[in-house]
Amino acid sequence: MPNVRIKIINHSNNPLPSYATEGSSGMDIKSFLVDPIMLKPMERCLVPTGLFIELPEGYEAQVRPRSGLAIKQGITCLNTPGTIDADYRGEIKVILINLSNEIQTIHSGERIAQMVIQKIEKGIWIETGSLSGTLRNEGGFGHTGKN
Repeated sequence: MPNVRIKIINHSNNPLPSYATEGSSGMDIKSFLVDPIMLKPMERCLVPTGLFIELPEGYEAQVRPRSGLAIKQGITCLNTPGTIDADYRGEIKVILINLSNEIQTIHSGERIAQMVIQKIEKGIWIETGSLSGTLRNEGGFGHTGKN
């Protein structure tokens, strides 16, 4: 698998994002907080990471939830997957929401999300008066009847 080189500035005291296993698709990213965040049920917050990146043109970084945090604490990412564009230079921040029935605490240095690096392609619109037909055609939103 080819690797892409990404410039990074780390203003946090956390190690750089890393892959937990050889086969991992996403790198764990951690919170960088002055004080812990007490997240009430159904409350959301923007969590800083202290990370700034420069992606090569033609790539994006996707911020996704961590399954362990979701199942154990009911915390997940909103706007998921969050997209970090190649021309963004601000701090990476993660929108978290507490879907549990209890207050959850987020501490500095806690793994809060994972980041996947993806190559992207840009679409070019071709205006037309008709589209080709398919078996599905306009059927959507449960149209196939499959669970």
